[in-house]
Amino acid sequence: MTPAQKNEIIEVLKEKFSQYNNFYITDTESLTAAQVGTLRRHCFDKQVEMKVAKNTLIKKALLSLDAEKYSGVIDSLNNVTALMFSENPKDPAVILSAFRKANNKERPVLKAAFINGDIFVGDNQLANLKNIKTKNELIGDVIGLLQSPAKRVIAALLHNIEQKEGGAEATATEATHEAPATEGGSTEAAAPEAPAAE
Repeated sequence: MTPAQKNEIIEVLKEKFSQYNNFYITDTESLTAAQVGTLRRHCFDKQVEMKVAKNTLIKKALLSLDAEKYSGVIDSLNNVTALMFSENPKDPAVILSAFRKANNKERPVLKAAFINGDIFVGDNQLANLKNIKTKNELIGDVIGLLQSPAKRVIAALLHNIEQKEGGAEATATEATHEAPATEGGSTEAAAPEAPAAE
């Protein structure tokens, strides 16, 4: 590979690292070409970009962007490396888990993941990453939490209104059972009329 080709790959990688807030570093060693092709198709279906590159070129790309920010990731660059870039932080974890289960393999191995500035190192993090909440899921949870108290308040208000209406109906019913009012509006018994003079 010529220096120009290497520089071209580094520039492409820099562009991807800048574009995505989430990427996974996996070890695809011992996978056949056919298996790597299958993994690429799964990634394509989930809109995850998969790139295979030499560790030295990946390291140069990360160092030229921000050595401190990516220091934990750089330490994981060894063996054969495939990068998975995704808008959704958990899609690569779901793809890796499903691929491993379907092929009865322990590979690809997760070496590290960079998720919105947080770094997860080691294959034992795969299960946690598979269950990570996406931005839309977190927004849904927050909306649910905000709506829950409002629903309780509305339910309590409706309950109070129903009780008041029930109480008013009871009072009205009691009033109808009292002695009927006279024409003058008094509820007292009317005095008997005097007999007419002969």
